[in-house]
Amino acid sequence: MARPFTPKVVTANALLDGDVIYLDASGAWVRALNDAALFEDAETAEAALARATKDGMQVGAYLADAISGANGPEPTHFREDFRRTGPSNYAHGKQVTGADHV
Repeated sequence: MARPFTPKVVTANALLDGDVIYLDASGAWVRALNDAALFEDAETAEAALARATKDGMQVGAYLADAISGANGPEPTHFREDFRRTGPSNYAHGKQVTGADHV
């Protein structure tokens, strides 16, 4: 049995700077989650994702679970909450060692 659909936003990373971006209701990419379109049904969400992946200015687009909040969509998972705040502010891993892989 398939799980019931839960609301989603389309998210990705901007190709040129790597920043987290979201698809808004007009089909444009925005940088704030609360400006993103919240898709309430699977068919509309999948269609938006398919259109979004064709623009070439983003990488790694996917559907992320969200809920409707007072100021727009809110994440339901820690990963998406962390992503919306941007990259961490301290050097670690490859940033420290200069290694191309771990």
